[in-house]
Amino acid sequence: MSNRRTDLHPEVEAMLATLESGFPDVTAFPAAEVRAMIDARKAPLGTEPAMQTVTDLTIDGPDGDPLPLRVYTPHAAADRALPTIVFAHGGGFVFCGVDSHDEFARSLAENTGTVVVSVDYRLAPEHQAPAALEDMYAAVQWAAEHAGEYGGDPERIAVAGDSAGGLLSATVCLAARERGGSTIVAQILLYPVIDDDFDTESYRRYGEGYYNTTSAMRWYWDQYAPNNRDDMLVMPTKAESLAGLPPAVVVTAELDPPSVSGERYADRLRADGVEVYAHRLDGLFHGVLTFAKFPLTPQARATVWDLVAKVLPSA
Repeated sequence: MSNRRTDLHPEVEAMLATLESGFPDVTAFPAAEVRAMIDARKAPLGTEPAMQTVTDLTIDGPDGDPLPLRVYTPHAAADRALPTIVFAHGGGFVFCGVDSHDEFARSLAENTGTVVVSVDYRLAPEHQAPAALEDMYAAVQWAAEHAGEYGGDPERIAVAGDSAGGLLSATVCLAARERGGSTIVAQILLYPVIDDDFDTESYRRYGEGYYNTTSAMRWYWDQYAPNNRDDMLVMPTKAESLAGLPPAVVVTAELDPPSVSGERYADRLRADGVEVYAHRLDGLFHGVLTFAKFPLTPQARATVWDLVAKVLPSA
C-alpha cells in the first residue's frame, strides 16, 4: 500500500504484506463462507507449551444450550491453587474458536501461572448480541463453582480476551456488576474492539493497509449487533458509569484501527476509579499476540504477562 508508514520494522512490513495478501475481504462474502475460509487455513493443533492437563468439556449454557469449554491446567497447579482466567477468543464475533487460540491459551496459562478456561461462545450472525456475552457470563459462573476441580482458585476469577473477546471480557464485567454475579477480580483486554466509533484518529490513520480494516470492523459489528448497540452489555462505552468494575489491563496496538477507542476506555475506567494498567504496543498490529512465530511477538507477550501479574491478586 503506497501510503503505509515508511518507518515500520522490516518484520512488521513483511508480515502486514503477508496478511494483506492472504486474508479474505470479509465484507465480500456471507459470514458462513468467511468462516469456512478461515477454518481451512487452520494449522494442526500443537501441544506447546505443555500443560499438566487440557480438558474439553461441555456445560449448560444460556437456555440450557450446550457450551463447550477447554480448560488448561499448567504444571504450576500441582503446588497450589492458581488464579483462573476465563478467556474469550477474537475473530470478529464471526469466526475462530478454542482451536484457533489454543497455543495462546496455553502460553497465557504457562506464563501467568493461571488456569485458563477458553470459551467456545456462539458466533454471529447466527447468534447475535448478546448471545456471546451470555455464554461468557455462564462460563464465569461455572468457573466460580468448578475451578477448584482443575487446580484453579474459585475466589480469584479473572476474564481476558483479544479483539472481539476483549469486548466480551469488558461487557461480562458489567454484567457481573449489574446482576450481582460471581466476583471478577481482573479484566484483561487485549486490543479490544470496544465500540463502533469509526472516526477516531487510529481509524483514520490505520483503517486501510494494516490488515484490520475499517470496512471489516463495520462488517463485524453489523454481524454481531445490527441493533441494540445502546445496551452497555453489547457496547460497554454506553454504560453511564464504569465504577465498581475490576482492575483492568488494557493493551492496544498502535497500527490497529480500534486502538484509540481502547485507550479512551482505559481513560474512562481510570476516571471512574478503576485501577488500570494500560500499554500500547508501538509499531505493532491487530492480532499480533496470537502469531506465536512472528519474531516480535515474544517481547510483546512478555509485556502482557508482566501486566497480568499486576492485576491478579496473590493467594
